[in-house]
Amino acid sequence: MSEIRVLIAEDHESVREGLRLIVDAQDDMQVCGEAGNGREAVRLAQELAPDVLLMDISMPELNGLTAAAKLKRVAPEIKILTLTRHTDDAYLQELLQAGVSGYVLKQSAASEMLRAIRTVAGGGNYLDPAMTGKVFGNYVGKSTKKPRGETRGAQLSERESVSLRYIALGYSNNEIAEKMDISVKTVEAHKANALRKLNMRSRIDIVRYAILRGWMQDN
Repeated sequence: MSEIRVLIAEDHESVREGLRLIVDAQDDMQVCGEAGNGREAVRLAQELAPDVLLMDISMPELNGLTAAAKLKRVAPEIKILTLTRHTDDAYLQELLQAGVSGYVLKQSAASEMLRAIRTVAGGGNYLDPAMTGKVFGNYVGKSTKKPRGETRGAQLSERESVSLRYIALGYSNNEIAEKMDISVKTVEAHKANALRKLNMRSRIDIVRYAILRGWMQDN
């Protein structure tokens, strides 16, 4: 059986080195390349055609969500396994909709990452045991078959999305109400609905979600 070719995308060199050592120590795996940012990960994935792209979510230039969505459009055969410290359901939902095959937490044992690599390389999906399984079951194998623009589960309305974006950027409820030409009570309702749909609890969660969505970037 041929070795599983793994491309590692991680912006911290020391972490990337550690991942390479773990992967290369396996008899059935080899690291075929390394990337330090999301844009480089997409380029190298197309050039090297790895079996699995092991990719951190939080990276410069292109974050993991944007890179995954872009890569799935140009090279859908490459399996993407995301590596992160975040346990928020919102991160998981967005990534699964983008077409990733697995989600592993950095704080989990190395054995979980290796098990995930083997699983997604074999055509399966993998969710770190520390995450809840209900969201995974709702999204995997279904969201990518929906027509473009149609999503499942925690889909925000346009106004809920705009409200969250303003909140992430630091605007007060009164300022948001003025910008959107709605009442403060309606702003609060949009925020409450969005937090409930995304299973988030605080402004910190909102900012993290905004970064993942690319809302905090100029382009």
